[in-house]
Amino acid sequence: MTTRLAITGHRGLSAEIEAEIDRMIRAAVAESGDVVGVSCLADGADAVFAEAVLDADGSLIAVLPAVEYRATLPDAYQPVYDRLLARADEVVQLPFVTPDPHAYMEAGKRMVDESDSLLAVWDGLPGRGAGGTADVVAYARSRGVPVTVLWPEGAQR
Repeated sequence: MTTRLAITGHRGLSAEIEAEIDRMIRAAVAESGDVVGVSCLADGADAVFAEAVLDADGSLIAVLPAVEYRATLPDAYQPVYDRLLARADEVVQLPFVTPDPHAYMEAGKRMVDESDSLLAVWDGLPGRGAGGTADVVAYARSRGVPVTVLWPEGAQR
């Protein structure tokens, strides 16, 4: 049976936290068996997840919040984004032009609605702005979609 697994999570993590998150995500993906990963492919947790899904021979669905999304990603990350996007089996382009909190929230909802469960790389704190990790987790829970929170014990953003 195929598991459709979505990701939401923080960006701008330290190298130390990202390495631990990588281990945690890979373990969760391995436990899921045959997996379809659903991701916005942002830097941070999204990219780590996409790499883990592809390394596990899973397939990838990219949900792009807005037409101008790529331009908002860090310059150094854009080649990684391009590579991951090229490896996606399906690309869902949302109808927004400019990425903003509304577009990010709609992308989060789309990922949750298309998934069996959600991995959340989340410190458990309220969001820093609308449409972020905390809001996507709340949406998933309101829809009855199981959420697995992955966060290294004692880590701080």
